[in-house]
Amino acid sequence: MSSIIKKLKQGDSQAIESFHKTYSPKIARFLRTKLGREEDAQEILDDIFFEAIDSIIMLKDENKLTAWLFKIAHNKVADFYRKRKIKVFLLSQIPLLELVAEEIYSPDFQFEKNKLQDSIETALSCLSAKHQQVLRQHYEEHIPVKRLAIELDLSYKATESLLYRARQQFIKYYERT
Repeated sequence: MSSIIKKLKQGDSQAIESFHKTYSPKIARFLRTKLGREEDAQEILDDIFFEAIDSIIMLKDENKLTAWLFKIAHNKVADFYRKRKIKVFLLSQIPLLELVAEEIYSPDFQFEKNKLQDSIETALSCLSAKHQQVLRQHYEEHIPVKRLAIELDLSYKATESLLYRARQQFIKYYERT
């Protein structure tokens, strides 16, 4: 057995063919019992042997080659079902996503969105330049408080207080619009 592994590690094409012929029937049987569909089993079988050949150098104990192949097969089956579950979930969400998309592109939604943006801009324009700057940097540019403190040459606590006061002023003006 070690001679075939040695040849596989060297990339010998005959060894690859022999390796596939020797182990593929056992792995294929395992896959058919786990997957049910021949097409899925064949596709995963190919993936298993590609992965095995690519990572044969990582095989530490040559006596555990069969167990190692079955472990790769087991992992590929788990990946198959994980991907299938995600696909089923995503496909089940399509009606909801279509509904959301219809809602987002409706004229009423766009009107409300524009109205909200106008209210926000009106409230912001009532604030001092310093409050406008700190709110825009923190909420629009996603600059963390720590970095804002450095840019404004303030302590962390002073920057938090400035942000708090700016938010309070914004709320006050926003509620008036």
